[in-house]
Amino acid sequence: MIRKIWDKVMNREVISYLIFGVLTTLVNWVVYWIMVREAIDYRAATAAAWVVSVLFAFIVNKIFVFQSYDLHLRIVRKEIVSFTACRAASGVMEMVLMVIMVSWLKMDEYVSKILVSVVVVVANYVFSKVFIFQKSEEKPL
Repeated sequence: MIRKIWDKVMNREVISYLIFGVLTTLVNWVVYWIMVREAIDYRAATAAAWVVSVLFAFIVNKIFVFQSYDLHLRIVRKEIVSFTACRAASGVMEMVLMVIMVSWLKMDEYVSKILVSVVVVVANYVFSKVFIFQKSEEKPL
């Protein structure tokens, strides 16, 4: 039974999402770390890191993870709007969770960042899978 669940969950899409999710998270963390190191408030650093990582994530998720090769303007526009809206929702979730953990619970900001990142990666996969990318029969050129 566990083997069946494992085989169903661990497929090319999930594995590539995890790989690119880690890379997207690293982009987010590096931008965050650089900004905090430069004495920029953690809230501003979180927002800037989110913007940069969303741009990176859209490209790799569209092409490599969900293999959405349709480049028709109508489709790409829909994907970008949906992706941005869903990432905005997870960005708000990230900011709220960071404020709760750092400001209210007085947790270390880096520990908080790691915990929040796990929650955000899972939420973003669900958003992308369910709401954003549609499989296309067209293959890349």
